[in-house]
Amino acid sequence: MNVYVLPAGPLDTNAYLLTAPERGEAVLIDAPLGVWPEVAAVLAQEKCQLRELWLTHGHFDHVDGAAEVLRETHARTRAHAGDRVLFEDPECMRWFLDMALPGHPKIEGFTPNEWLTPRQQIEALGTTIEVRHVPGHAPGNVAFYIPSEKVVFDGDSLFAGAIGRTDLPNGNFAELERSIREELYTLPEETVVYPGHGWKTTIGDEKRNNPYVRP
Repeated sequence: MNVYVLPAGPLDTNAYLLTAPERGEAVLIDAPLGVWPEVAAVLAQEKCQLRELWLTHGHFDHVDGAAEVLRETHARTRAHAGDRVLFEDPECMRWFLDMALPGHPKIEGFTPNEWLTPRQQIEALGTTIEVRHVPGHAPGNVAFYIPSEKVVFDGDSLFAGAIGRTDLPNGNFAELERSIREELYTLPEETVVYPGHGWKTTIGDEKRNNPYVRP
């Protein structure tokens, strides 16, 4: 399995394109604004079709390119129902967009094909992916853990040397702290963490060095 890191949108949100060229399949994790041309180029290069779009949570910078991706590919979409209103009516956060990013284009809503559940297992790309629910930054934040690859894609929960902000609506530091300790720090220390922003890290490095959440 190949992992392509495709930062896009006004906040440099990381989209992750996972490809299995031997199967002709690909999965996209998160869809920031303007990511589709980069995704399309990699798909053509790898001779893959985008089968699924997985969303770590519903904040605008992770979904504002989703409608374009879905129009182009008709990919199956999976997300957690804790952020349902943000997927179906992303303009409900227009007050924040107007304050933080004046002039940001209107965001088109959509309804995911499937609502994910904690510890659900997904079969894709010739391997098994485990869903871990890690609320605190957002009620519907989930992480996608791939044991065979020793990687986890965790949205805006745990970063290299930092954690997701909890001062937005429905954010909760105590909940995020519990999520990280129980759902992420329990993964093998060699697990590579691919976060929603910034560079990758490992579970072991964060357990030893993250100043915000200790094991």
